[in-house]
Amino acid sequence: MLPHVASGPVPELPRFAAAALPEDLAVVVGTSGSTGTPKLAMLGASALTASAHATHERLGGPGQWLLTLPAGHVAGLQVLLRGLDAGTVPVVMDLANGFSPTAFVAGVRRLDPQHRHYTSLVPTQLVRLLEDPAATAALASLHGVLVGGAATPPTLRRRAEAAGVRVVTTYGMSETCGGCVYDGRALTGAGVRLDDEGRVHLGGATLAHGYLGRPDLTFRAFTVDPDGSRWFRTDDGGHLGEDGRLHVDGRLDDVVVTGGMKVAPRPVEEAAVEHVPGVREAVVVGTPDPEWGQAVSLLVVPEAGARPLSVVEVREHLRGHVPDHALPRRVTAAQAVPLRGPGKPDRAAVAGLFDVGG
Repeated sequence: MLPHVASGPVPELPRFAAAALPEDLAVVVGTSGSTGTPKLAMLGASALTASAHATHERLGGPGQWLLTLPAGHVAGLQVLLRGLDAGTVPVVMDLANGFSPTAFVAGVRRLDPQHRHYTSLVPTQLVRLLEDPAATAALASLHGVLVGGAATPPTLRRRAEAAGVRVVTTYGMSETCGGCVYDGRALTGAGVRLDDEGRVHLGGATLAHGYLGRPDLTFRAFTVDPDGSRWFRTDDGGHLGEDGRLHVDGRLDDVVVTGGMKVAPRPVEEAAVEHVPGVREAVVVGTPDPEWGQAVSLLVVPEAGARPLSVVEVREHLRGHVPDHALPRRVTAAQAVPLRGPGKPDRAAVAGLFDVGG
């Protein structure tokens, strides 16, 4: 049985009668509140156990984990719970001075050589580690490196794999006990389906019971099929590749509508990292425009020493890689992407970096 833990931002709540709570409630996890309403997802012991078992099955067996993320978020909490499930003691990275390649290497050295070794990162952490030779070698020594919390650009994955890192990209959220789709395929006991508008629905054994004290939000987000199967209605759009793997195109409400045409940010972001010289990270948002309604606006984090590029140059590098209507009309640079949680871009803050005043 897993212990009761509260994690994430917890608003003040009324007292609840024990009879009103799920019998196997183990963890209450605060969501990031990306839709404007902080929520508390109720995760059961059976869901968390199913998630841990399925993760170890996909990775090749139980092992010892290195914690590099805050335990108050579901990805960090899951690292601790997987250790409980595997009967191993997770190594907690020293984050007193923030995340650093040096601290990561020190954490890897503390792992017990008798076990398989795993860690979980967000893409920005992976970028920083790959810029350090010692940290890259430490990454490559692990049996599996989960990368999630935000989109992982294909170029970043290829770079990591070329260095010998065993990367596994993950997709999920607090309501699904964290990642439940690895490298585009659902874990054992989990399920994926798309509705007519391309919205991603996730189902199976790792689903939350619902939201603590908010039956109205639970009713909107969780559905039940006639056969009793439960599904969580995400805010993401996606499509299935020819091989059946899920490709997440991004949040449906992040889509930029410019001149009546819809632009999904993720393909433009991935193209910018891959085809625009000197770009390490990229985020696309829509900003108000009197002619187009919204302008496709690109924030870039340049590589060290990279020459700043004009909008015209960026558009030329991207031409042919994205549709013409998706070419950015505004470009700005920053030293880092504003975040609203581990690895998640704060798109509202990104939009605020563009000067669109009259």
